[in-house]
Amino acid sequence: EAPRGWYTGRCSANTMRLVAETGAFDWASDAYDDDLPHWVEFPSGPQLVIPYTLEANDMRFAVSPGWIEGEQFFTYLRDSFDVLYAEGLAGAPKMMSVGLHNRLVGRPGKIAGLMRFIDHIQHQEGVWTPRRIDIARHWRAVHPFVPRKRPSAMSRDEFVATFGGVYEHSPWIAERAHARELGPAHDSAAGMASALARVFRTASDSERLGVLKAHPDLAGKLAAAKRLTAESSAEQSSAGLDALTDGEREAFARLNDSYIQKHGFPFIIAVRDHDKVGILRAFERRHENDTETEFVEACKQVERIARLRLEELL
Repeated sequence: EAPRGWYTGRCSANTMRLVAETGAFDWASDAYDDDLPHWVEFPSGPQLVIPYTLEANDMRFAVSPGWIEGEQFFTYLRDSFDVLYAEGLAGAPKMMSVGLHNRLVGRPGKIAGLMRFIDHIQHQEGVWTPRRIDIARHWRAVHPFVPRKRPSAMSRDEFVATFGGVYEHSPWIAERAHARELGPAHDSAAGMASALARVFRTASDSERLGVLKAHPDLAGKLAAAKRLTAESSAEQSSAGLDALTDGEREAFARLNDSYIQKHGFPFIIAVRDHDKVGILRAFERRHENDTETEFVEACKQVERIARLRLEELL
């Protein structure tokens, strides 16, 4: 039977792509980046990756600094397992790889550490000790590949339609970001946040001021009239700004008017990071700042709002 999995051990930047292109392997393990299997999408299609380890590995008997006795091997394996097992009990199941080579762990003094480790995990509930092919079959059945949006592969129109509202009423930011070079590094919330923020930060002061002015007042007239964007409406609702007391509503109205009159743009804060009490306190505190300070802070908050919106999109 042909092998169903692949591990090179001394791979290049192209190895995983080449493995995926064969379409012949249920799993590949030239990765050390996670405690769980995961899918990686290549132009040829998705590849299931089951991460390997160079830490919980008997190769450390043959390298320096490394282990010289089985007890050290056992201690490291046990401690690694106990931490991951505790995370599993807390609701986040994990996978632990143990790298073994016959020529190394097969020696009596070394295999004693492995035997102690096996005994240790056999006394714990809910522990599965499968082969990688078994993990691959389980993962495919329970966590099948689901295609996701890849911003770097989108057309301009699709990109702007998807991300044009991340910066409030400012699709020009998405338009300029798409015109710049985008790659796989931008196919995540963090990557897209960086690409869009780069455009925003290099825009003129007047353009950035336009973005600030595009934001609605907090708990203001647009909210009362149900005229907020879907994103702003959900954000303000998440902080309880749609359920204010009469006194709170009056306080927000007073601060909104005073703040805009003083600074020339609305008070902006990433409301998902706060509750309404915290927002009101920040409003009162920041109201006293000079306009230059508030402009800088408002821009930071705009970028934070964008990052939170992108995390929902991607």
